[in-house]
Amino acid sequence: MIYVGRVYDAPVKKQGRRYLVERLWPRGIRKVDLPLEAWLKEVAPSTELRRWYQHDPAKWPEFQRRYRTELGKNEEAWRPLLQAGRRASIVLLYSAHDTEHNSALVLKAFLDKKLTKPGSEPR
Repeated sequence: MIYVGRVYDAPVKKQGRRYLVERLWPRGIRKVDLPLEAWLKEVAPSTELRRWYQHDPAKWPEFQRRYRTELGKNEEAWRPLLQAGRRASIVLLYSAHDTEHNSALVLKAFLDKKLTKPGSEPR
């Protein structure tokens, strides 16, 4: 199972291993204060896409399309998350204020689709 969580919220017990999926480290949080398995910045949207989007909900549909395209070209970045998600529950951590329009939600949907795809075998 794949969950999504905001880094500023208290961790939910028994949700799973936590992975930060942001290109930039979250403001106001020291690295030693954020319990996580790994920081996977390579799986986050590119700097160009992040700057274009600027968390504008009007750009959300196009942002999702562009980010999924980036993910399709960057399997080595998301493959570890897919493998971890096959073994146990994981949490994709994000830092955006908007809980309905953020890259972790797109990544979760992308990975969920890979996990449920018929004939999808672990590597």
